Amino acid sequence: MSVSAIILIIEDNRGLAETVGTYLETRGMEVDYAADGEEGYRLAAENRYDAIVLDGHLPRMDGLDVVRTLRNVARVATPIIMVTGRDTLEDKLAGLDQGVDDYLTKPFATQELEARLTAVIRRNRKELGREVLKVGDLSFDPSCHRMRRGDRELELSPVATKLLNILMRESPRVVTRREIEREIWGDDLPDSDTLRSHLYNLRKAIDRGFDEPLLHTVQSAGYRLAEIGPSRKAGHAGESVESAAA
Repeated sequence: MSVSAIILIIEDNRGLAETVGTYLETRGMEVDYAADGEEGYRLAAENRYDAIVLDGHLPRMDGLDVVRTLRNVARVATPIIMVTGRDTLEDKLAGLDQGVDDYLTKPFATQELEARLTAVIRRNRKELGREVLKVGDLSFDPSCHRMRRGDRELELSPVATKLLNILMRESPRVVTRREIEREIWGDDLPDSDTLRSHLYNLRKAIDRGFDEPLLHTVQSAGYRLAEIGPSRKAGHAGESVESAAA
């Protein structure tokens, strides 16, 4: 079932853009177009869309540059589905690391694109409907991706932001490595050190300079974001908590 939504299509292939746009309009969606990366970036930064369909290879501004600038400069959290002929795992992981929410390789069926749009839009609306997440003095506002600990505003990469959202949403539950990897990267799993690297950077951002660490590695189980008192730090019922390890 489709959703009512406003979609921005950034695609320099006019025929493909018209085909996709016409199909989505028949499914009850409104569609805006941009034929190059610069125009697409301007529209995405100035207007509110429910999702963006973005070609990976564009004139005037490459697709990955559009994603990177939207996420890091304009602070736009709109879901982005990248459609491109670049189908290697490295290309997909690069897009996901920059803040792409889903990845579709050309050629693709319009019905599949619709299904993926529906999924990312519903997931994003569910996130936006949540109140500000809080763990101790750490807060995360899903509606604008604003993160603070104490009086310090945090700047995180797109992947670290997704990671923080998962851990805060599930706090104080221990979240397994597999759960995290599947939610962030889907079926295109990175090598075993990638998650460890992102966890290390997240830990530096939220715990460095504070007396009480919030991000904890639970040995042989997963990761937990929570306030843990002295008795819990020592472990209980066979559970070993290691705050400093990723």
